[in-house]
Amino acid sequence: MIRLTNTKRHYGAVAIVLHWLMAALITALAGLGIYMVRLPDVGFDTKKIVLILAHKEMGMVALALAAVRLGWRQVNQLPRLAHTIPEWQQIAGIFVHLCFYALMVALPVTGWVMSSAAGIPVSILGLFTLPDLVRHDEDLFGRLRQVHDWLGYGMAALICIHAGAALRHHFLLHDETLRKMLWPASPASRG
Repeated sequence: MIRLTNTKRHYGAVAIVLHWLMAALITALAGLGIYMVRLPDVGFDTKKIVLILAHKEMGMVALALAAVRLGWRQVNQLPRLAHTIPEWQQIAGIFVHLCFYALMVALPVTGWVMSSAAGIPVSILGLFTLPDLVRHDEDLFGRLRQVHDWLGYGMAALICIHAGAALRHHFLLHDETLRKMLWPASPASRG
């Protein structure tokens, strides 16, 4: 039987699924965002419009999943860190995770406000449309676009740092840091 909740030694199935689902979604959003900013803003390029709409809907899904993930984290203990991790790395890891959570909220919210300022509604999978958060304002849209772009670059950098640290722990330090976020073993083997 698979354990849904976290233990002192390992993440549970819910945390693992949320982590990897968010990782895939955020990586796709970052990659798509970086690709889209390189496309020209001239006219009504159908390809760019379709990509922007997909990016916005994926961003709103990411915001909803971030809320679920934050809620789940509040009611579950975190596994202990490997005893070999120096204090400065523990602090750095906490800082990176806090930045991730902040960006998981800030990026979709700035995207939503940016769409509102552009006068373009935000649809959720075609099921309903979110209300505008601000009035149509092209100057605000331009400023928010810059903020959103730079937050996206920050997220891409954090992804690289986080993945690099996880791989370092796994392949160079040979500790259990990455294994804790892989599919859990049965409850009897983990305590």
